[in-house]
Amino acid sequence: MPGVVHWQRLSFLPAVTWEEWATVGRCTIRAPMRAIAAILVVFVSVTVAAQDRQPPDAPRPIAMGDSLWAEELTFMEVRDRVRGGTTTIIVGTGGVEQNGPYVAGGKHNYVLQTVLPPIARAVGNALIAPIVKFVPEGRIEPQDGHMRYAGTISLEDATFDALLTDICRSYKAHGFIDIILLGDSGGNQAGMERVANALNRRWASERARVHYLREYYTEDQWSDGFLRSQGITQIDRNPPAGQAADRPSDWRNGIHDDIYYEAQIAVQDPKLIRTAERQKAGLFTLHGVDLAPVEKLVDLGRRLAEYRAQITARAFDASKKRLR
Repeated sequence: MPGVVHWQRLSFLPAVTWEEWATVGRCTIRAPMRAIAAILVVFVSVTVAAQDRQPPDAPRPIAMGDSLWAEELTFMEVRDRVRGGTTTIIVGTGGVEQNGPYVAGGKHNYVLQTVLPPIARAVGNALIAPIVKFVPEGRIEPQDGHMRYAGTISLEDATFDALLTDICRSYKAHGFIDIILLGDSGGNQAGMERVANALNRRWASERARVHYLREYYTEDQWSDGFLRSQGITQIDRNPPAGQAADRPSDWRNGIHDDIYYEAQIAVQDPKLIRTAERQKAGLFTLHGVDLAPVEKLVDLGRRLAEYRAQITARAFDASKKRLR
């Protein structure tokens, strides 16, 4: 009723009588009343703060940014891209591992920085998620695999799977319906496949699908065929027994390195493959191939990225037909 104040006890406060709240006549406020006053102040403060916050559907006040990388966009730009039909997100997994004496440990992450924009353009209506830089690289304790080399960071399989799962769930929650998983390292593949299969089963009655595109990694692996078509053949001076010196491999001459990687990394920065230091030492070659001039190597890296993009786009088209 108008003019009547209704008091309701809060469940977390003890039961008290009105007489305990105030003395008749003098209306002296006791401790419980001060507690209520404090709660009301907090409630009002929180309400005001919430009212001041920009709502998720607030209109965008400026023109749209043009980056393909989701982390370089504002929340409004991501939201409006999705509303406009950009409903594919590409999640690339890289790694931090040893790569011989010349190449930085973030090799796979730098390759993805080069190749993912061409892939997004080839796929169409796609954004690129932040690169997943930490992946399984071998047992941590006791060490094996790449973990035997300084600087390597490894995840347990369960950690990797959980991380990928929550990334995919997050993008689905924001309206993306095609989530692409691709990995630049061999140790990433099994986890991505597990996550894709599990989420597709969970989302069977919904539109969203996770596309694990193994072809990015396995089709013409390390782009060996493409490199040969460009007149580049890498030689292992001491191949394993029964194997050819010019076989496709990510290990030659005792080091985990390949022109496929060095060329794409050089697109980001030639310092990452120690160009100046190797030139000074007379070591700017790899597996019998002269890498100079570096401008030519960078151009090769860009062409490799476009080549991998076409492979990946075909694989994505096939996956959409298979999963829907």
